[in-house]
Amino acid sequence: MTALNIRAPLPRRPTLGRSDGEGSVQVHLDPNLDMGKAQVFAVYGKGGIGKSTTSSNLSVAFSKLGKRVLQIGCDPKHDSTFTLTKKLIPTVIDVLETVNFHSEELRIEDFVFEGTNGVMCVEAGGPPAGTGCGGYVVGQTVKLLKEHHLLEDTDVVIFDVLGDVVCGGFAAPLQHAERAIIVTANDFDSIFAMNRIVQAIKAKSKNYEVRVGGVIANRSAATDQIERFTDKVGLNILGRLPDLDAIRRSRLGKRTLFEMGDEPDVVAVQDEYLRLAQTLLDGTEPRLVDSLKDREIFDLLGFD
Repeated sequence: MTALNIRAPLPRRPTLGRSDGEGSVQVHLDPNLDMGKAQVFAVYGKGGIGKSTTSSNLSVAFSKLGKRVLQIGCDPKHDSTFTLTKKLIPTVIDVLETVNFHSEELRIEDFVFEGTNGVMCVEAGGPPAGTGCGGYVVGQTVKLLKEHHLLEDTDVVIFDVLGDVVCGGFAAPLQHAERAIIVTANDFDSIFAMNRIVQAIKAKSKNYEVRVGGVIANRSAATDQIERFTDKVGLNILGRLPDLDAIRRSRLGKRTLFEMGDEPDVVAVQDEYLRLAQTLLDGTEPRLVDSLKDREIFDLLGFD
C-alpha cells in the first residue's frame, strides 16, 4: 500500500500521572500505541442517532478524495461497517478468542475487511454485558493494528463509538483522536447526550490532544434547538443532513449513500458528505467548551 501525503497530525502527549477528571480511575493510553500520521476522528452521539451511517458515508467520501481510510466500529453490536462490507464481519475480540489471545497467530485478513471504495473495516466488538470494559477492547484493537503495521500508510481513521458516554471505557477512542465529531438531531434527548459527550471530551483533554471538531445535524429539517445549545456553549455546526428516506433504505439495502443512484436529493447528500470530508481534512478549529448543568439544559430547551 502506498502512503499519501497529508498535513502533519497534532502531537499526542499523554500525561500518565494525571487523572482524566475528578474521580477518574481510568487506565491511560499506552504512549506506544499512537496512531502514526493518520488524521483520527471519533464519532459520538446518542444511541440510534445515525453515527454508523454518518461514519460509513464519511469514510467513503474520504476515500473518494484519495485517502486511505480505516473505520473502526466500537460497539458490541458490531454493525458499524455493515453498509461498507455488506455483512457482519468478525470482531477483534472474536478472532482473538480463537487463538487464545495470541495475537501473533492472526493474519491481517482475519480481522480487516475491505469495504466500499477500498475502505478498510474493523469491528472491535466488546466484552459480554457486565463482564468487561470497552476501553480494553479499543486498546487491544489499536495494539493489533500496530502489530500488523496497518496504521503506517493510513491517512484517515474513524472511530464509530457506542451510543452514549457512560464510562471512561466508552470514551477511550478520545485518547487516540484529534477531533471528536458529535452527531445529533433537533430534539431534547440528542442534545442532552451531546452535552454529556462535551463533558467527556473536556475530561480527556486534560491529558490528550482531542478537541471538539464540530456538530453534524442529522435527520433534521429544522435545527433551532441544536443552534440554541451550540450558540450557548460555543460549538459549530459542521453540516446538516436531511431526514431522507434514501438514507433509511441504504441501511436496509446494505449500501452507502454513494451506492444509491443519482436522484437529485441523493446526490445532494453525497455532495454534503464530500464537503464534510474535505472540511475535516482541511482541519477544523479546535474547540474546548464548557458543558451545561442538567438543569440548565432543561431551562434552555424546555417548554415555555
